[in-house]
Amino acid sequence: QVQLDESGGGSVQAGDSLSLSCAASGLPFSRYDMAWFRQAPGKPDREFVARLNWSGGRADYVDSVKGRFTISRDNAKNTLYLQMNTLKPEDTARYFCAADREYCAGDACYSRSRYNYWGQGTLVTVSS
Repeated sequence: QVQLDESGGGSVQAGDSLSLSCAASGLPFSRYDMAWFRQAPGKPDREFVARLNWSGGRADYVDSVKGRFTISRDNAKNTLYLQMNTLKPEDTARYFCAADREYCAGDACYSRSRYNYWGQGTLVTVSS
């Protein structure tokens, strides 16, 4: 049974930092590209945040987080990370990690439908 367990969320002030983790089990983690999505309160859709390929050598970010967020992974620990710096109130959302067993490029990587597995999410609240 595949499990993706996010942790590290919390309530912080604007300008603060948080580090999220996603512990994976039940899948060959090092063979999966991984991503973070987020869903803001009251919004129906999950927004793509960042994606990292299986080796950790290729990362992609939504423009709104470039330069502030860093996605990384430790394949030996089956864990995905998201370091979030200089947080803004508009970053407030539930953050989800997701696993994709297929290669993708460009806009195709931003689609929720391509991801095979999802976690339950961890809530990040940023106050001004």
